[in-house]
Amino acid sequence: MAERNYPNLETVRVGIIGYGGAFNMGKRHGESMQLTGRMKVVAVCDLDPARAAVGKQDFPDATIYTDLAQMLASEDLDLCTVILPHNLHAPVCIQCSEAGKHVVVEKPMCLSDAEAQAMIAAAQSNRAMLSVFHNRRWDGDFLALRSILVDQKLIGDVYHVEMFGGGYSKPGTWWRSYKAVSGGQFFDWGAHYLDWLLQLLPQRITGVTGFFHKLVWHEATNEDNVEAAIRFEDGAVAHIQMSTIAMVGKERWRILGTKGAILSGDKAFRVKADHHGYQSTFEVPHQSSNWDAYYANVADHLTAGADLIVKPEQARRVIAVMDTAEQSSAAGVTLPLPGE
Repeated sequence: MAERNYPNLETVRVGIIGYGGAFNMGKRHGESMQLTGRMKVVAVCDLDPARAAVGKQDFPDATIYTDLAQMLASEDLDLCTVILPHNLHAPVCIQCSEAGKHVVVEKPMCLSDAEAQAMIAAAQSNRAMLSVFHNRRWDGDFLALRSILVDQKLIGDVYHVEMFGGGYSKPGTWWRSYKAVSGGQFFDWGAHYLDWLLQLLPQRITGVTGFFHKLVWHEATNEDNVEAAIRFEDGAVAHIQMSTIAMVGKERWRILGTKGAILSGDKAFRVKADHHGYQSTFEVPHQSSNWDAYYANVADHLTAGADLIVKPEQARRVIAVMDTAEQSSAAGVTLPLPGE
C-alpha cells in the first residue's frame, strides 16, 4: 500500500459487519481485538435482528445496527471488520473505505484480481488502512516452517514445493459450496495455503497454470478438484492442490531445497539435510500458534504507526494467483500473473 498517511489513534473503535452463526466468527474477532487493550467493539451490524441481538449479548457496550449505511454514518467508529460471504467482501469493504473507515476483511480478500485492485484503490484514496485476516501466518506449523526455511535456511535454496489439502467427502449444503458466493474450491483453505507459500517464496511469479475439475459432487457448484502450478523468477516451482475427490491424500508440505528436504507431520516437520557432508534426518517440532498476534499488530499499526504485517498488496497476490489459475484452466495455457 502507499506510505501510511493517516494519524495514530488512541483507541481503535471497531464495528463488526456480519454476525452469522457459522463458527461464531464475530465473537472470535471481537474478543481477539479487545485482548489488545487498544481496540474496542462499539458496533455490530447484521441484517438478521436475531443475530445482531447475539452480538449485543457478546458485547453489551456495542450499538446494534441492521443497516450498514447507518452504522457507517457514525463518527464514533474507526475500523470495520467484515465477516460476510466471500462475494460481498469487495463491495462492502469499498463502501467502508469510502466512508473513511479502516478495514479488516476475512479471507479470502475477494473473488477476483480486479476486485482486489479496486479495494486497494478505495482505501488509498480515502487514507484508510486495508488488511486481510490472514491469521494463519501465526499457525505453529507455519512459524516452524518459516524458521527452517527462511531464518535458518536448513535445506538451502528452495526449488520445489508441493502443497495438498482435502480428501474425499461430499461438500456441505451451505454457501461455501456454491461458486457464485464462495468463489470456488480455491477460495477457502486455498487462500491460506497460497498466503503461506508467497510468504516463503516472495519472488516474482512468471507463470501460473491451472487445472480445474468438476467430476463428482454436482449438487454443489464449487469445483471438485483445483490445482495450480506456479513458476517463480528464480526457477522455483510450486504445486498446490485442493480436492474433495482425492481418495488418497498426501502431506500438506513436501519441499525440496539444494541442501535438503522437508515433509510435514502432525506435530513436527521431518527434515533431511546436509550436515558437514553427511545426510542427517531429524524432526523440528511445531511452535505454538498465536492467532491473536494479528490484531495485536493492527492495534500497533493504528495506534503507534508500526508496520502493518498483512498488507493488502500481499493478499491481492493470493487472489491474483487463484484468479489466474482459473483463467489458465479454461484457456488450457500458462498465463502471466497480472502486475508482476
